[in-house]
Amino acid sequence: MGRSLKVLIVSVEVAPLAKVGGLADVAGALPKALRALGHDVRIAMPCYRMIEKNPDYPVRTVVKSLPVPINPMTTEEAIIRRTRLKDGTPVYLIGHKHYFTEATESKKIYALEPEPYIFFDRAIPLMLQELDWMPDVIHANDWHTGFVPVYIRILHAHQPEWQQGGLVFTIHNLAYQGEFGYELLWKAGLPEWLFHYERLEFYGKVNFLKGGVVYSDMVNTVSKTYAKEIQTPEYGCRMEGLLQYIASQGRLEGIVNGIDYEEYNPATDPRIPAHYSADDPSGKAKCKESLQKECGFTVNPNAPIIGMITRLADQKGLDLIAPIVKQILNLGFQFVVLGTGDPRYEELFKQLAKEHPEQMRAFIGFDPDLAQRIYAGSDMFLMPSRFEPCGLGQLMALRYGTIPIVRKTGGLADTIADFSPRTGKGNGFVFEQYDPAELLKAIKRALKAYQQPEVWRKLVDTALRSDYSWNRAAGEYADLYLRALEQRKAGLEAA
Repeated sequence: MGRSLKVLIVSVEVAPLAKVGGLADVAGALPKALRALGHDVRIAMPCYRMIEKNPDYPVRTVVKSLPVPINPMTTEEAIIRRTRLKDGTPVYLIGHKHYFTEATESKKIYALEPEPYIFFDRAIPLMLQELDWMPDVIHANDWHTGFVPVYIRILHAHQPEWQQGGLVFTIHNLAYQGEFGYELLWKAGLPEWLFHYERLEFYGKVNFLKGGVVYSDMVNTVSKTYAKEIQTPEYGCRMEGLLQYIASQGRLEGIVNGIDYEEYNPATDPRIPAHYSADDPSGKAKCKESLQKECGFTVNPNAPIIGMITRLADQKGLDLIAPIVKQILNLGFQFVVLGTGDPRYEELFKQLAKEHPEQMRAFIGFDPDLAQRIYAGSDMFLMPSRFEPCGLGQLMALRYGTIPIVRKTGGLADTIADFSPRTGKGNGFVFEQYDPAELLKAIKRALKAYQQPEVWRKLVDTALRSDYSWNRAAGEYADLYLRALEQRKAGLEAA
């Protein structure tokens, strides 16, 4: 192993303490994998009310009162608490008398106004000074933490110890950027000269995510293909020019996420009705039978089940599924959906479930235990996304021997290879053009393979033996951190 690093990972959601999406999985699992490589990794996140009340993660106070100067008129007070994840990773919880206190469950953690994130981001370097623990690298994630690099590079510019460490910023989804009016600069206690197109100004507004990109030493996103896509007008969300420039400097990378292979293991997972593995896959049939019963479907081992666990939104390809869903059912598929989101899609799936109770079931909401039963009991997993920075669903599906049907975009393009009947190679079924007819063709190709038992057994075996654990990705992140330190050193020498 190379140099051992001290790393602080900053995120507003961390599984299993608070989870809304894939960001939480990354922030919870990456530290564990990095620590296994010998690095000293810690996490900083907001102190949500539900964490304080969670008996599985005892919390203790480490700093009773930390003044956090926000602007010339406002100083807030932070309380710093600490807990640990099950693997021992320390988690610093930054609390406030008003901010984050309404978060009694994961779906309530996000605030619409910027003030909680200004406070949280400003508190990060002050907390580290108080704890007397100086990381080699601070790794911020998504727009809510975009001002962490800004504060360190601007407000701590006179402190040499803060200018030597590396800053890494990860874009998990470029579509969410945190844009607010010009007055945000004053609220955040930042100088007016930052309102410039080379700094924080973005189409007349102040942009949190742009701050993270501009003031970090290295920027990455969560797949190699998405790192290329966001440099184009189609996927760049008006930031493609800046990202092209960052890439030209060698400061933009793509690293495909992993999943925790200990937490998500069909051989040991307590949430599924039967265990199985690549060496003995027989338990998967029992999981399928159990899922058919749970959904109220006809119990038939030969009827293929398509599973879908998703946010119900156009980005996830729901506008492709809606026109063809009845054709999918007419092909003999059973279809189970778990998710919440756009009311029109919630109603569509609920109505279809009423019309086809033996073939269609819609669970509106999110249930992590049910999600695992769907991954284990389905034959195929549907992800026809319009864009997908990385996607964890297809990786989870592979882990449980469920074959993905995906659109060739972002992380889906990086992880799923189209199955070829001629060569027998591939681990899923891929279509490229964003069109319902192309999706239906991919589903029909999957059905044809399913109807050939030997072909399908080989596909399932390939899926069960694939490796998308965090072990691979953690090594790439460690290399990214070293590159951030090199970039920082080169910048200081040039100055």
